[in-house]
Amino acid sequence: MDANDPTTYDAIIVGGSYAGIAAALQLARARRRVLVIDEGVRRNRFASHSHGFLGQDGRPPGDIAAEARDQLMRYPTVTWRTGRAEDAARTAEGVRITDSNGIAHRGRRLLLAVGVIDELPAIPGLKERWGRSVFHCPYCHGYELMQGRIGVVAVSGQSMHHALMLPDWGPTTLLLNGAFVPDADQSAHLARRGVAVETSPVTGIGGDAAEVALDDGRVLPFAGLFVLPKSRIASPLAAQLGCATEDGPLGTHIRVDAMQETSVPGVFACGDAARAAGSVALAVGAGTMAGTALHRSLLFCEDEALFARP
Repeated sequence: MDANDPTTYDAIIVGGSYAGIAAALQLARARRRVLVIDEGVRRNRFASHSHGFLGQDGRPPGDIAAEARDQLMRYPTVTWRTGRAEDAARTAEGVRITDSNGIAHRGRRLLLAVGVIDELPAIPGLKERWGRSVFHCPYCHGYELMQGRIGVVAVSGQSMHHALMLPDWGPTTLLLNGAFVPDADQSAHLARRGVAVETSPVTGIGGDAAEVALDDGRVLPFAGLFVLPKSRIASPLAAQLGCATEDGPLGTHIRVDAMQETSVPGVFACGDAARAAGSVALAVGAGTMAGTALHRSLLFCEDEALFARP
């Protein structure tokens, strides 16, 4: 199919990673006309392997995404356009999305699978090791550390969550790094879980894995580090359309209902941009729900001027 075809698509999906492809697959199998606009920036592009996704455990995440796209593109009603969706506007028939090349695309429904951008702590050496020896998800990467020594670099009081979880994967040290001071109850909970606490600030991270240099001159070797970065929605489209958002301790995400529909009728959202936590498995599940719910909205909604409502 030609992406410049003026015919209105049944659905435009912005974001062609795991959630977006999962949603598109459901619509393609319903023989609906689908346009996927993707700029090719997966959140987990820094990781060498993906874990915890049924049937794909241990595969490179890029390979999973590439194979999923190949399978999707076997359906003749799907168009894939590489680029960035820059602007969204409501129209009488649905929505108009304008991409970075200035081309406008029309759709009856819109699905935002735009992902998020992680904002990492400004610690020398951390960014270079993100996805290799510095992680955010214990379920995705904890097992491969083989019960080695694990460090948690605190960014706020929310880092307690990491510190209390991670002893199941290896001996754990909470590096406070000036982010917060545990109170008496928190300190007791950490002690019960066997978590060591370091108060000296982190000055840098080096080594092949994760050697943490402290302000007092010590260097602590770890098999891996975990950190909870702040994240922000990677696209302005939800804000342009007036979709409600929710602020969480780690960032803002698009608010959706049980069917993955946003506060704007006819606009759906899924993946990391629409939940407070993320993994490949969760993204695929949410994408599948969003795709099927979007399809049902096309079937059963009599009012096709949803976006024209005030």
